[in-house]
Amino acid sequence: MSLNLNSPPSFEDAKRLRQQARATGLDPNHWYAVEEVRNIKPESVVEIVFWKHSIALFRTKSGSFHAVENRCAHRQIKLSLGSVDDCRLVCAYHGWQYEGDGKCVEIPHDRFGRGFPKLTLRKYPVKVRYGLVWLFPGDLEEAERRQIPDIPELESAKPWACVPLVFTWAAHHSMVIDNVSDFTHAHLHRRYKPFEGADLTRCETINDSVHVAYDSQVGRGRISGRFVEHDKIDTSHIELCYEYPYQWSNTDDWIKHWLFVLPIDERTTRCFFLFYFKSLKIPLLPVRIPRFAMKMVMTVSNHFLIAPLLDQDRFAVEAEQTAYEQHWDAPPVELNPAVNAFQTLTVRKWRECLEREEKAVPIARS
Repeated sequence: MSLNLNSPPSFEDAKRLRQQARATGLDPNHWYAVEEVRNIKPESVVEIVFWKHSIALFRTKSGSFHAVENRCAHRQIKLSLGSVDDCRLVCAYHGWQYEGDGKCVEIPHDRFGRGFPKLTLRKYPVKVRYGLVWLFPGDLEEAERRQIPDIPELESAKPWACVPLVFTWAAHHSMVIDNVSDFTHAHLHRRYKPFEGADLTRCETINDSVHVAYDSQVGRGRISGRFVEHDKIDTSHIELCYEYPYQWSNTDDWIKHWLFVLPIDERTTRCFFLFYFKSLKIPLLPVRIPRFAMKMVMTVSNHFLIAPLLDQDRFAVEAEQTAYEQHWDAPPVELNPAVNAFQTLTVRKWRECLEREEKAVPIARS
C-alpha cells in the first residue's frame, strides 16, 4: 500500500473499529491518576492535561491538594505559570489570587473604582491514594458515586510493597491498553522474558469490563525469575482485566499490577503502573526478603528490571502510533480476539459519553 499522507479520521468519520478506537477520548466521569504525591511539593502548582483540557493542580502550604481550570479569569493565561502563596493560587501576570474552590479572592492592583468582581473558576474534586493524586474531570455529582479502584493489598495492616512507575508515552491510550493486555508480543521481550507463551483461555466482556486469561509462563526472566517463589506460586496462568478505564492483572493472587492511564490527546498518554508482590525471595536461597526491605527492593527492581522492560513497550506503542498515522486506512489484521474486545468497549464507552454530553447541551443553554 502506498503511503497515506491524509490525517486519520475523526471518531464520527471513522468506519472501522480500529479507527474509531484510535480517535476516542476516555469518559471524564471516572477518577484518574494524574501525578505522584511526592512530585508536588507544598506551595507548588503543576499543569495537568486531561484529553486536551488544561487543569491547574496545586498544593497548599498545609499539604492539601486542589484543582481548578487552568486559566486566570482576567487575561486567561495559565495559572500553572504562577505560584502558590499559603493556600492561594496566584496568577503570574497581575497577581490575582484564587482559593481551592476556584473563587477569586484578591485582586492586588487598582480596580479603577469598579468594585470587586465575583469570579469563580471551575473546580475539580481531588483525592490522594496509593501515593498518587487523583482527579475527577467529569460531573461533580458523579464524583461521589464513582470510586477509585480498591487495592486492599496496599491498604491492609501489612501492606504489600509498591513503588509506582510513571511514564508519558507518545501513543493513544487504546494502544497502551492493547499492549499490556495482549500477551502475544513475547518476542518484543525476549531479552527479559516476563512471560513465555500466550494461549488465550478466556475472553469475556461483562458490562464495562473485558476479562482475559492466558496460559503463560510468567516471571521466568534470567534475573527477575530468581526472585519469584515458583515452588509456591502457580506462574503458568495469568488473569487480566480491562476494567474501563483501568487495567489490572493477577498471577495466583501473588503477583499483581494495576495500570491507570491519563489520556492527554490523540497521541499522548500518561501511564501509572503499580506492581506489587505478596513476597519475593532472595535469589539462590529459599529465604523470603524481609517485609521491611521489600520497598527498597522494589525501588531497585523498578529501576533495573521493570522500567527497562516497560521501555520496550513504550518503543512498540510509539512506533505503532507513528505507523497508524501513516497507514490508518490499511486493512486491520488482528489475530487476538481480546484486542477487538478492548477496542469495542472503548468505542462503546466513548460513544455513550458523547451522547450524554449532547443531551446535556440544551439543558445547559436553557
